[in-house]
Amino acid sequence: MPGPSDEGARAAFRRGVRLGVPFAAVGFLLSLSFAVLARQAGFSVAQAIATSVIVFAGSAQFALLSVVTVGGGIPAALTAASLMNARFLAMGVALAPSLPGGPLKRAAQGQTVVDASWALANRGDGTFDRWLLFGTTLPQYVTWALGSVVGSVFGSALGDTHRLGLDAIYPVFFLSLLIAELRDRTSRWAAVGGGLVALALVPISPPGIPILAASTVALIGLARRPA
Repeated sequence: MPGPSDEGARAAFRRGVRLGVPFAAVGFLLSLSFAVLARQAGFSVAQAIATSVIVFAGSAQFALLSVVTVGGGIPAALTAASLMNARFLAMGVALAPSLPGGPLKRAAQGQTVVDASWALANRGDGTFDRWLLFGTTLPQYVTWALGSVVGSVFGSALGDTHRLGLDAIYPVFFLSLLIAELRDRTSRWAAVGGGLVALALVPISPPGIPILAASTVALIGLARRPA
């Protein structure tokens, strides 16, 4: 018979699924847009779908695509994508104490981290609800994969994605996550500091470096958070 902890985990998971649905809808449009652009850049249907299913990180996928589109090689594209995903290092450091088990189990659980899920699972006291995290990620992954399939197979019928305004979804998506995180003065100073560093580096550094530098500022803010 399930105990109170099991019931609590299930309730958190179900709540996470509900919270993840709006972000999943946005993710469908983002992955669809990526797949359309990937096909226009010369990706096969299988390559576009596999990239979304395996990477499951919009910023990294679009960074990779931007390098390939301008004629860059695979090493440069992978480097840009890896740098864009470097923000997960800071997010993982914050999340790690809330994950039980040994290194392999925690690493497996960490694969469910995406931006929206990490933000929603944050309790605001330095801890995270891992079952809420898992539940929030589930619908996002499903629609991300589905969007890439639809975009890869039927994307030619959509034409120019900029004409549909899909390019505006990404910045609005991250801005909504940022606003939700500005709960206290320390968080606000970390956000302002990271934003200024990223803004200063964008014109002079390769893709991904501004994100990595901004993540470092976020870690400083985390270390200064009151107990």
